[in-house]
Amino acid sequence: KGTFNLANDIVNEFNSFISIIADRKNMKKNECYEGEVLTLKFPNKGFVQVDGEEALVQVKNTLPGQRVRFQLKKMRKNRPEGNLLEILSPSAMENAVPPCPHFESCGGCAYQTLDYENQKQLKLSQVQALLNQVYPDFPLEECLASPRPWEYRNKMEFSFGDEIKDGPLALGLHKRGSFYDIVPVPECQIVDEDLRKILSATLSFFQKREIPFYHKMRHEGVLRHLLVRKGWKTGEMLVCLVTTSQGEDSVLGHDVLEDYKEMLLSLSLSGSYAGILHMINDSLSDVVQSDETRILHGKEYFYEELLGLKFKISPFSFFQTNSAGAEILYATAREYIGDIDGKTVFDLYSGTGTIAQVLAPVADKVVGVEIVEEAVEAARENAVLNKLDNCSFRAGDVLKVIDELKEVPDTIVLDPPREGIHPKAIRKILDFGVERIVYISCKPTSLARDLETFLEYGYRPVKAQCVDMFPWTRGIETVVLLSQRKADNYVEVELELDELNVTSAESKATYAEIKDYVLKEHGLKVSNLYISQVKRKCGIEVGENYNLPKSEDSRQPQCPEEKEKAIRDALEHFGMI
Repeated sequence: KGTFNLANDIVNEFNSFISIIADRKNMKKNECYEGEVLTLKFPNKGFVQVDGEEALVQVKNTLPGQRVRFQLKKMRKNRPEGNLLEILSPSAMENAVPPCPHFESCGGCAYQTLDYENQKQLKLSQVQALLNQVYPDFPLEECLASPRPWEYRNKMEFSFGDEIKDGPLALGLHKRGSFYDIVPVPECQIVDEDLRKILSATLSFFQKREIPFYHKMRHEGVLRHLLVRKGWKTGEMLVCLVTTSQGEDSVLGHDVLEDYKEMLLSLSLSGSYAGILHMINDSLSDVVQSDETRILHGKEYFYEELLGLKFKISPFSFFQTNSAGAEILYATAREYIGDIDGKTVFDLYSGTGTIAQVLAPVADKVVGVEIVEEAVEAARENAVLNKLDNCSFRAGDVLKVIDELKEVPDTIVLDPPREGIHPKAIRKILDFGVERIVYISCKPTSLARDLETFLEYGYRPVKAQCVDMFPWTRGIETVVLLSQRKADNYVEVELELDELNVTSAESKATYAEIKDYVLKEHGLKVSNLYISQVKRKCGIEVGENYNLPKSEDSRQPQCPEEKEKAIRDALEHFGMI
């Protein structure tokens, strides 16, 4: 704890430290230097105080407190950068021996030299520092642990290649810092044991037959990837061998694939095969995809269960890679969203509809929007599977689809991809003016950027939680509850209109009725903020502090002309002006 109090102090002083610039007279490009890592900025940017210099140099893949040796590679203004050459002495927080023999060379894990508690605290401090820069004293609670810190991954994409140039066939993960070299990882400690057995058996099978891997530069070869998935609760597995079509008539004919299937079926595993697939991929890009899929055994999908619901998962369906951690994540989101009985919820960036279906049993209606059509189809199938008839899913970009939705949400859940929410889409979302929004983020830097727009629209973070979905790696999920309420604690009070000192104009129509009228008559969605702005222009009292900016220099969006006209029409319709 003492180590992390010091680490947090260092993080808080980061902005003042970073103002120190390298003295170009004393430091030269490509020269080697030594120093101590003062702080770590998400996800892996360490800042080194160079011996005998005032310089702070950014060196990736380091930890606070380490003493390192690096080569200065870039002299960018305000941010010189170096490449790590050697860790001369460990950090005080490094108190564990990595259990994985591949840790030093594999690029998958980053924190196996820390015990689990220290790793969680390091991630928490990084996220806290990021969010504090946008909203001081951001209300971030503890980092929730993964129920399974080891062997938690239910999906892996392994690559065929060679460990050294022109070396023997390898199957594993990319070497740390390399695009081409492959590190075999038969003892990877974050992967389910069954998947490790399939990995080792697959490599041995194709090594014996001397089938060549696909060379990215020459665009020649056969073997590309091995995709493996497993249900945590069901134990069902999907194995996908991805190759080019170049070996179909020679080294990878029907007999070889039949032998491969039989070899997999003969393995002693705790789970069972839902399907064994052969995928053809002739694209030039190094991504796991399928131009054509052939079933060698079983079917093209398997089932997994979360929070009492069942989900059908295909090879490329988005589904959290840590099933046990996903239950913690979604349960936290469900708690944050509060009472939604009789209410409409928008689940934007809904993927295969996991969150939507977790919320559906306690909501009146849930509408999901997702750009990947395959994921939308899966979401619809899963809703039928779980007998949920109050879920609907739309395929398309949130930026465009949101204009086509007829429903008006009471609450919104956001679970965007790593890059966050499109700047134009986020403003359309906030124009709904809902009271509560739950934002689930898999990249804290994107969350910090989007948070600025939420603050601009009057939203404030009420509470937030980190969930460690990816132990030993740099990844972290963050759930944030944002609200427009002026206080964290409140009670609902029901009053008769004649008890209030209001004008006759104010009692004509509610904000919700005005919104509904504008949407029905003009096809426009307007926020409470816009309505209050137009009311003020028309001389209607709206309350001394209602929807006013928090400070004099706050930026506040102004009602567009088209929406102002529509709101004025509604005010006339209800006899308020």
